[in-house]
Order: sequence, then C-alpha cells, then structure tokens
Amino acid sequence: MNDRVMIQTERFDVAALIARLQARTAGQAGALVHFLGTVRDYSPDAGSRSLFLEHYPGMCEREIQALCDRARQRWDILDTLVVHRVGELPLGEPIVFVGVASTHRGDAFRACEYIIDTLKTRAPFWKRETLADGQAFWVQQQDADALKTEQWNSPSTP
Repeated sequence: MNDRVMIQTERFDVAALIARLQARTAGQAGALVHFLGTVRDYSPDAGSRSLFLEHYPGMCEREIQALCDRARQRWDILDTLVVHRVGELPLGEPIVFVGVASTHRGDAFRACEYIIDTLKTRAPFWKRETLADGQAFWVQQQDADALKTEQWNSPSTP
C-alpha cells in the first residue's frame, strides 16, 4: 500500500493528514501547503444532489504518484500526500486532499498547484452527477483544465 497516494471511499480528516505530512518531514519543512477540494454543484440551474466517482484501481494510484514524482523533480519539496475519494459523495463533502511539504513556501505552492491541476486531467477518474430530479449524466472534462495541464508542461513554465 502506498501511504503517499490513497484512493478511498471513507471521509478523511484534513488535520490528521497535515499532521502526518508534518511528522514525515521530521521538522525540516518550513512550509506545508495543502489543497482541499469539495463536491460542488456542477448544474446550479438543475440542482445537483451528488457526484459518483469511479476510478481505474492501481493505474490511478500509479499516475498520481508519477505526478508527485515529477513535482519532486521540478521543485525542491520534501514530501507529498494525496488522498482522493471515490463512490457516491453528496454536495459539500471533501473529495480530494493534496499536501506538499517543502523548506520554502514558493516551491510548496507551485508543486501543490501542479499536482491538483495535472491530476484533474491525467488520473483515470470518471464523474457521474445526479441531479435533484434523479437524472444522472457523466461530467465532461473542462477545456480550461486541459489548458492548465498544457501550460504546466510548457518549457517556459517555472
């Protein structure tokens, strides 16, 4: 089991994840940056009820780990921790946590943003939204997310 990338159905404790990341860096981190994503209403006009996430087990964890490894090569970071939930999630529930520890905040911020941006387009997740009236549909990838990933891969992006 990879203790740096976890895919799970259970709700996670953000404070416990931050404490875990801090403990693993043994007092060397001057910056702990995290991103917390929550389930939002993709269809405000129709009213979302929930989001169901499926993933490709094994491949999903490997791809997220590869993104974290690339972040470590690109910036001076000490450690990463990513937790992503799958299954049926109601509005407002935490869905993803990305944590990065570094000696300096700049590298931690950039690495954290890189991981969440690229995770959205590279990790094999599929989202199905269910509306208040019971209608369900698959959520399509946003063009803006693909563009953001392209920008990270540009040689001119620090």
